[in-house]
Amino acid sequence: MATVIIPALLRSFTGGAERVAASGRNLREIINDLERRFPGISAHLLDDGELKGSVVASIDGEAQTEAIQAPVKEDSEIFFLPAIGGGVES
Repeated sequence: MATVIIPALLRSFTGGAERVAASGRNLREIINDLERRFPGISAHLLDDGELKGSVVASIDGEAQTEAIQAPVKEDSEIFFLPAIGGGVES
C-alpha cells in the first residue's frame, strides 16, 4: 500500500494520524480509498472529480501534472500540499 502524508488541516478526518496507508493504482483510486475510510476527506481534495486548484499532489517527490490519473506504485509516498500562489504584479 502507498503511504499518504496527511496535511495538518485534514488530520481531523484521520483521527490525528499524520501518515496512513491507502491502496490504488492511481491518485483517483487512492483518494477513493481515503474517502471510504475517512468520510468527508475527498471534499477537501477534489472539485468536480479533479484535484482542487488549491491542492497539489506530490508522488514520490514529484508534483503531478497528470493529477488525478497519475500512477501510484505500491511503495509510493504521496503528499497533498496547498498550492502556492502569489507573486508581485508590476
